[in-house]
Amino acid sequence: MLRTMITDQLWLRLVPLLKEFKIHFSNKLKIFMEAVFWKLRTGAPWRDLPTEFGSHSTIFNKFNR
Repeated sequence: MLRTMITDQLWLRLVPLLKEFKIHFSNKLKIFMEAVFWKLRTGAPWRDLPTEFGSHSTIFNKFNR
């Protein structure tokens, strides 16, 4: 099981902000953001992302966009 950075309570507070910027909140967005936070927290290469986040190349490409 992954240790996540953003608790469910914090996500509830973030959803109105995301809506304000016209960003649709979904579980995919939550997983993507957690993957980026994991990368920043650990400093590990993108290829070392845990498989629970999905494909490292997909996360990397989305991050670069």
